[in-house]
Amino acid sequence: MATEHGDVTPTKRTWPVFGSLQSYRREWIRPDVVAGLTVWAVLVPEALAYATIAGVPPVVGLYAAVPALILYAAAGSSRHLIVGPMSATAALSAAIIAPLAGADGGKYIALSTVLAIATGIVGLLAGLIRLGFIASFISEPVLKGFIVGLALTIIIGQVPKLFGVEKSDGNFFEQAWGVIRHLGDTDWRTLVVGVLSLAVVLGFKRWLPLVPGSLLAVLIGIAAVGVFGLADKGVTIVGHIDSGLPSLGLPSGVGFDDYIDLLGPAVGVLLIGFAEGLGAAKTYAAKAGYDVDANRELMGLGAANLGAGLASGMVVNGSLSKTAVNGGAGAKSQVSGLMVAALTILTLLFLTGLFENLPEATLAAVVIAAVIELVDFAALRHLYGVWTERLGSIYGYAARADFAAAIAAMAGVLLFDTLPGLVIGIGVSMLLLLYRVSRPHVAALVKQDTLWVDAERHSEIPTRDDVVVVRVEAGLFFANCDHVKARIEDLCTDRTRVVVLDAETSPFVDVTAAKMLMELRDALGRKGIDLRVARDIGQFRDTLGRAATEGRSVSVYPTVAAALAGTGADA
Repeated sequence: MATEHGDVTPTKRTWPVFGSLQSYRREWIRPDVVAGLTVWAVLVPEALAYATIAGVPPVVGLYAAVPALILYAAAGSSRHLIVGPMSATAALSAAIIAPLAGADGGKYIALSTVLAIATGIVGLLAGLIRLGFIASFISEPVLKGFIVGLALTIIIGQVPKLFGVEKSDGNFFEQAWGVIRHLGDTDWRTLVVGVLSLAVVLGFKRWLPLVPGSLLAVLIGIAAVGVFGLADKGVTIVGHIDSGLPSLGLPSGVGFDDYIDLLGPAVGVLLIGFAEGLGAAKTYAAKAGYDVDANRELMGLGAANLGAGLASGMVVNGSLSKTAVNGGAGAKSQVSGLMVAALTILTLLFLTGLFENLPEATLAAVVIAAVIELVDFAALRHLYGVWTERLGSIYGYAARADFAAAIAAMAGVLLFDTLPGLVIGIGVSMLLLLYRVSRPHVAALVKQDTLWVDAERHSEIPTRDDVVVVRVEAGLFFANCDHVKARIEDLCTDRTRVVVLDAETSPFVDVTAAKMLMELRDALGRKGIDLRVARDIGQFRDTLGRAATEGRSVSVYPTVAAALAGTGADA
């Protein structure tokens, strides 16, 4: 059945291969071909640029793109996702391979290929054993902070090429200081080429987005080198690019131990690539009205990386920017991706010589323009603004947990590296989550008409000294039961006679927390206070009942009104 947008509603039947082409319609051919041409114009210069980020020859980016596009279309579930070399995984690849290869350029290229193969194997295995749920452990704020930090690191790494100065090693701040120290060595011709290239790319992206500004800047840069002889005047160019198709098979000069050594780092590459690609796939699937399967996305990413590695390529992942170009150009299916693959093959066969005179400053401008939009400080400010005085009073610094996790991920990338930054962000996010769930809000309630509401939010409603009704805004378990017990005891006074725990907002209780409730009942009982539980639901009821022992149960009532019956309170 067609939707109002012309797409076909998803069905339960799927194809094991090229499932995204299911129910393909003839009228989709034209928009898919147009989208393929548009994406190709963006992919070629960016693939060359991202290969330089990974520290391998530019043509390796094109080698990787062809099998990645074909195999993802065969195994993935998204109709719109474009897979190829990307900045995040390229930078991570460089960080992983550089310490292992040292100054051996041949080994560096071979190990980069091995990393792609290892990532492919890990991705296929992860998809087969259905590990797609791991994406839920990378929160959006962590991913946002990670991407901002990574984008800044990539930009500062390209700035030396823009100025024609020597690049410094180290983290973001060390590289930035290196740029400042070498500003006096700036080659003005290189700077002019780089700045003009950047202006072309950004200008067309803003005012004429349907025109491939990256390709236009590349063509202008190549023409400028030829017309003005810039290569002989100090402007660095890409240089020789091997034409023809890549050799297929395993890379030479590496052993089985190299594959084993890179399996661990490959998990990090897969995790980052999967998170970015799945986000892009879900974004455009929601717009077109179909679903993506996280496990099939792992399979697709694994197949794409395995194919890229076996074709002398580098690691790949789903591209948010090129997927946006694909969707914006009207793509309906992965036919557009297959079109890009065919055009890239033609480029390798006949057009590589054209790109040999490409200035590295122009290539750097293409990279900077591609990632500068990812430096989303506005999103970080928004995360900081998700806060109220009440949240602050409950959770303290942890009230801004999402902002803190994003900043931790960004700082980790800037100070240490890409994978450590992601791990730091996830770690801080989980620690703050544990802190918050260990200190849930325990609200004292008052009755408003027929509802029981938070007394602090309704200070105008009078309370009774002899009755305390409380609500725990979380499940009860070992990490927070002591905090809950202490809070309930603090709410009691010398005049309190009945405490009612409204358990409707506590979806579960574990054995430790059930034991705490029995201990609380005994502790309050010694003070002449009766503890009662109302509105226990589902798992809370089951566990509390099973955990109770003879003489050690807590009185349970179906409603707060029933729990207060006979107390003289207005139930």
